[in-house]
Order: sequence, then C-alpha cells, then structure tokens
Amino acid sequence: MQVYLVGGAVRDEQLGLPVKERDWCVVGASPDELVNAGYKQVGKDFPVFLHPETAEEYALARTERKTAAGYHGFAFDTSPKVTIEEDLSRRDLTINALARDTDGKLIDPFGGLQDIEKRLIRHVSNAFVEDPVRILRAARFAARFADLGFRIAPETRDLMRQIVANGEADALVPDRVWKETETALAGPNPHLYFEALRGCGALKVVFPEVDALFGVPQPAEWHPEIDSGLHTMMVIEQAEKLCNDIEVRFAALVHDIGKGTTGPDELPSHPGHEWRGKELIRKMAQRLPIPRACRDLAMIVAEYHTHCHRALELKDSSVVKVLEKTDAFRRPERFEQFLLACEADGRGRLGLENRDYSQSAHLRTAFAAASAVDAGSIASNNDDAQIAQAIRAARVHAVGQTRKMNQSEP
Repeated sequence: MQVYLVGGAVRDEQLGLPVKERDWCVVGASPDELVNAGYKQVGKDFPVFLHPETAEEYALARTERKTAAGYHGFAFDTSPKVTIEEDLSRRDLTINALARDTDGKLIDPFGGLQDIEKRLIRHVSNAFVEDPVRILRAARFAARFADLGFRIAPETRDLMRQIVANGEADALVPDRVWKETETALAGPNPHLYFEALRGCGALKVVFPEVDALFGVPQPAEWHPEIDSGLHTMMVIEQAEKLCNDIEVRFAALVHDIGKGTTGPDELPSHPGHEWRGKELIRKMAQRLPIPRACRDLAMIVAEYHTHCHRALELKDSSVVKVLEKTDAFRRPERFEQFLLACEADGRGRLGLENRDYSQSAHLRTAFAAASAVDAGSIASNNDDAQIAQAIRAARVHAVGQTRKMNQSEP
C-alpha cells in the first residue's frame, strides 16, 4: 500500500500558499484493508476513508468511465491495481493533478508544475468535456488565482464552450452549481468567476437572469458604464472591497436582475425593476439551493436599493418605512448588510468607484434615533389597536428631529 498527498495541498505548497486541508490517495489497497487498519469509511459514490487519528480524507485510487450525462454519470474502478498516474489522469486541471509520495517525490504526469510556472489553468485531457462541473471549477480557480496572474488556457476555454454547445452543461446539478458559486463568492475576485462563465456561454445556463443583463442599457446620467451587466460586475467588485460576507456579495450579484426584463419601449429607464427583481430572486431560489439568509437579503436589496440611494430626499415617514420594510428593528445585522450592498451598488459605476456614499451614514443615524424610541412605554399607554401607529409616529418624530439637528450643524 502506498499513500500520496494529492491535489490542492500539493498545488498550494508549490505556490507558497498556506495549506488548509490535505487529501490523500491510497494505491494498492482494498476497502477492507483500510477498515481493518482503523479507517472509517464514508461516502456513497466511491470509497473514501477518514484517518483514525487525523480525520483527514483518504480515497482509494480510482479511474472513471463516462456512462451518462451530467455530474453523476460515471462508473468508478477502485481496484488495487489502479496507479497514482491513472488516478491523477481523471482530475480536472493540471495544477490539481499533482501528488507527493511519503519520500517527498513529486508525481506530475501532466505538466502541472509547468502550468503553475506559466500561470495557466489548463485541462488534463479531453475527458474534461465529460463533466460539466469542470466549467464551474475552471471559472472558480480563474477567479481565485487571478491575483497571482493565472488565466484559463485558450484550449481549455474552447472545451468549456464545447461543453455548453453540446448541451452537457444543461445537466448540471443545482447543488453543485450553488456549491461552486458559493465558494467563488467567498473567495477573491468573484466577478471573474461570472465573467469566465459568461465567456464560455455557461452563465446563460446556470444564471440566465444575470446573463440577461448584458447589453441592456441604463441612463448614462446615473450609470456612465451604460451596460447593466457591466454594472453588476462592478458592484460585485465593490462588495468584495467592503466585506467578506457571502450574503452581501450575492445580493450585489442579483440586485438589478429585474432590469433584464424591462420592455424595449421603456429603455434605458427601468420602471418597476425593483419588484420584478425581487420575484426573479424568489424563483431563482426555487431552482437553486440558495440559503434563506442569502435569498432574503437579496430580495430586500432588490426591492429597496433605490430607496437607499434616495435616502437624503425621502420624507421622515418614508425613512421609517424603509427601516420597517428591511426589518431593521428586529434584524439590525441584516440592515447593516443591506446598507453595505447598497453602498456597493452606489460605487459600482464607471468613474464613481471612490464616491462618498453618505446615504449609509444617514440611514444609520435615522435607525439609531428610531431605535431609541421606548416602544414598551408607548404600548403600555395605548390601546392595542393604536400601538403600532403610535410607535410608528414616535419613530417618525425621532427621525425628523435627528435630521433637523444634523442639517443645522455647520
């Protein structure tokens, strides 16, 4: 039995990056041998085992054969005769098809080290086209390693387009689409993930609502970049600068998707895009396993981001209405996420990336004033039917007083 460190751990060692998790490949062993040695078997599709002491994953070397469309359409062979080179041959990218044995010797049958040096994301073989998830992974690694100068090799881009053209991308499993997207949103340069998907035609398959934004014009007065899709990518960039929050970044991605459904006679204006966007997000969350927290914040941002942009112009009662509709009093942490997403939207415009977005501070001050209202005291001094109205009136008054005071300050 031989054990090899494989995949991302070896790649990251070569790049001088910290190794967060280690995966191991076992050659020349059977499942029974590992179980008898104390390993715990997990996984259904193929045998994976947890080390009895470290709990790191040890997988039997395997080969695979395409049997049907999609991610699950493979048959596996985990015979003890499978070599490490054969196991590496089934991997998606050369930079991931690396192994190191217990003596420190590197196994690199497909030029992964050379591609690391050249900063190329390249497929191992033409079998790349058999698994549509590899489109998502190539796009995700392009985003993750962009700051190191990596780019997708032209021949790999051609295969990504081929996967889409032959309909294989239509078989992508929703769980895997979201898992790869969520990982991309959590990492660096998430906008490059979506740009890479669009470049091969896959964005139209997995996120058609976002793809529909490209080529849709907006008023140049507010959007010097004009194109709604370009604006969306810029908003994601700004969201990345503001925070690491996946929920905020997802809201940035979908905040304007209602603009993709604007009638041609109304362009470049987009009346009602906020409500239409909210409903599109609701339907998207039925198609993909988007976590409720992501979905709910995105729907709020889609519906109320233009209110936030006009915060300084709103009446006191309208400001309180925004606070109520965004559930700020019960979920202040989500209200803060809402403000961050709106700030990203305000700055995600050509030449306005460093603009002062005072609307956030204005609404934070208004929220602090409204929150200071003693709702309990008001409730005890009013009939049940009047409590909500009385609390709202007190909050409107508090917001108005604070705004007047701030306006009077030099």
